[in-house]
Parts: sequence; C-alpha cells; structure tokens
Amino acid sequence: MPDRADPPRLLVKVARLYHGRGLRQSEIAERLRISQARVSRLLQQAEDLGIVRTVVVLPPGLNSELEDEIEHLYGVRQCHVVDAVAEGEDELAEDLGQAMAAIVGGGGILTSSTSVVGYNSWSRTLQAMVAALQPIRGGAGRVVEMLGDIGPPALQHEAARSTQRLAALTGAEPVYLRTPGVSSTPQMRAAILDQDRHARETLALLDRMDVALVGVGECDVVAPLRPGDNFFTQEQFDRARELGAVGQICLRFLDEHGREVATEFDDLVIGVSLDQLRVAAHRCAAAGGPAKYRVIRAALLGHWVDTLVVDTATADWLVAAGPGEAAAVSR
Repeated sequence: MPDRADPPRLLVKVARLYHGRGLRQSEIAERLRISQARVSRLLQQAEDLGIVRTVVVLPPGLNSELEDEIEHLYGVRQCHVVDAVAEGEDELAEDLGQAMAAIVGGGGILTSSTSVVGYNSWSRTLQAMVAALQPIRGGAGRVVEMLGDIGPPALQHEAARSTQRLAALTGAEPVYLRTPGVSSTPQMRAAILDQDRHARETLALLDRMDVALVGVGECDVVAPLRPGDNFFTQEQFDRARELGAVGQICLRFLDEHGREVATEFDDLVIGVSLDQLRVAAHRCAAAGGPAKYRVIRAALLGHWVDTLVVDTATADWLVAAGPGEAAAVSR
C-alpha cells in the first residue's frame, strides 16, 4: 500500500502527468511543489500497485462516494469520477479521454456481442480516448461515424483517422460518413442524401447501435472549429439558446430538463438523431468543465447518457445542483 504521506490521488496525478502528459520528473516536482525524489518514488508505487499500465487507471473506490451519489441522483448506470490534473479545456479533454480509455477497454462496454458502435469522431475527448485505448479482442463488428464532416479539411482528416484507429483496435470495420455535418439548407441536405446511397446506409446503421460514444458540448463555436465551416454559426447557436437550449449532444439541442429543443436547424444536420441515440444499449460520454456543467446535467436528466466519465469539480457541481423537479419532467 502507498505510504500515508502519499495518498492515492497524488499517485494518480503524478502518473498522469508523467505517462499521460509527458512531463519530466523535474517538471512534475516543480508543478506539484514536491521533491523530484518523491516523484520518482510515487511513479514506482504507481507501477507496483497497477495504477500505471499503458494508460493511467483509477484505483477502485477513489471517488466512490461521489460516483454513488451521481448514480443515485440521476439514475445513471455508471459514473466514473476522475481527479483531473488539467490546466485548461484541452488538458481536461485529455485527462477525461485517457480515463475513458481505461473504462471502455476494461469495463466490458465493448464485447464480442457488440455489433455496431456509434462514434462521435469530432469530439476532442473521444479522440483522446482512442489515442490512449489498447486493443480489445472481439470488441465490435462495425464502428460507425455518428456525424458528417465538420470543420476544415485537416480536422476532418483527424476525425477519420480516429475512426479508423478505433476500428483497428476493436477488430471492427470502419464505416465513415463523408458528408457535411451541417448543410447550408434543408434542401441541400435532402439532395446530398438523395444522391449518396452510402450516407443513407450509414445513417440507417445508427438504428442498430449497441454502444454510442457521444460528444457533449455547449451552445458555442469552440476552437479549432469555425462558424459555418460545415458547422453551425454563432448566430444559430445564439438562436438555440433563445429557444431554451443549454447545450447539445451530437449537435442535437437540449433544454435544462434534458428535453430536445426543436429548432429550424434540425434539418441541416447529417448525423445521428436523438431517437436513434435513445435506443442504443449503452450511451457513453466523457465531459467536464464549467462551460459544460448545465448540458452534462441535461444529458443525465434526459437519460441520453448512461455511462459518464467526469472530473471531480464537475461531479461536485452535479451533486450540488441535483436533479430537482426536472427529474420528474424528463421521465
């Protein structure tokens, strides 16, 4: 067991900074204000305890009280709370993605009976998950993109590579959705789907998802995405907020109770619908940070997510906010 002076949370922080973030031991010592000798000892303890394999995994029960509270309050199947060491949104996405890799890889979510995995390939957190994921034998039949291309070509290429890597790691066939994620008009969307049989078949596969790996986002254009680049404009996001949206899941807007917010932009999206998402046997997300507090709560209240990976600060907020009267409304 770790020394009393070396709590499990410190082991996890040091291990994630060293193995996950690539910091040198001297940099970790300076950042955490401890000696370099202690950093070295903590890294060895993390290996001895099995906390460090190829990715950093949480010791069982580290945040069990918070996890149990969220599961009880929101009726979620699984909640995993991560002690993030992030300084900024990008680092938080990496921390949550790495934690989700350990959970997806070792938690029985992807099994030999998994036929169709829906994958939100443009999510930064899910891309970090795939980058940290280890091979899963017999993990899936097909990995299907849940949203068409968004952002500039470089981001589209990165998303496609992430889909291909997830498929390779799970022994699955990758199924791409090579259309704009957000079309300019409903007529353009209809014309694209009318002419693209492959896109229609890809969308139809989402009716049969066993596992959906979903992205949760705020109502804003977040870099490196750009407004109107196969994506919503800021004015469209502002309009969704006017109609009551607190955020979106796979570009489908939700209100604070987790109910779908109908907008004139729904018919622009080429991607998974909330009806398709609802029937997936598992709906997994990793998200956190103040900008996403309300939409994460909405996703839980609406039961759009049944497995959640979240940081401690967000978990504390979710417990403090509670489901309130919205729980009865969303059921």
